[in-house]
Amino acid sequence: MKLALQLLKKRGPVKWIGLLLILIGMLFNAFWPSAGISNIEGSAKVIDGDSLRVAGREVRMQGIDAPEGRQTCTRQGQEWDCGKEARRLLQRLIGRKSVFCEGLDVDKHDRLLALCRAGDTALNREMVAQGFAVAYGRYKDEERAAKAARKGLWSGEFKRPRDWRRERNIGQ
Repeated sequence: MKLALQLLKKRGPVKWIGLLLILIGMLFNAFWPSAGISNIEGSAKVIDGDSLRVAGREVRMQGIDAPEGRQTCTRQGQEWDCGKEARRLLQRLIGRKSVFCEGLDVDKHDRLLALCRAGDTALNREMVAQGFAVAYGRYKDEERAAKAARKGLWSGEFKRPRDWRRERNIGQ
């Protein structure tokens, strides 16, 4: 908007060309707001229990929240590396399979928010069903079942990953 106001003060063709380019950009965003959203497929490198790099693009698995890599939990009075275990589970679910991610949005860190699959395995859903991620807008039934069966994180005590990050000013 500031640029448009500056252009209005100019004279001649610069003014009109600049305003035309701004208008084209606004129309592009209006009709194609998801220009950064795409589906991707390829080999995956697991970052943590809810983040991957697929075909060179960072992906955040939408609808779930897994412990951070350094996060620990408590089980039977003992501390355990639940963040590392969540990462290992995601690695096992993927194995050597190609990963397909359906892009839904892009977050403030320019990560693709997506639903991901490795073969027949819906990765987002399975991380919650196995108890190594909490539901975050999706997968409430899977979370209830994992909690009832005391799977993964639910086998002891843990801080929700969002709260753990907030306490440490991570990713805010």
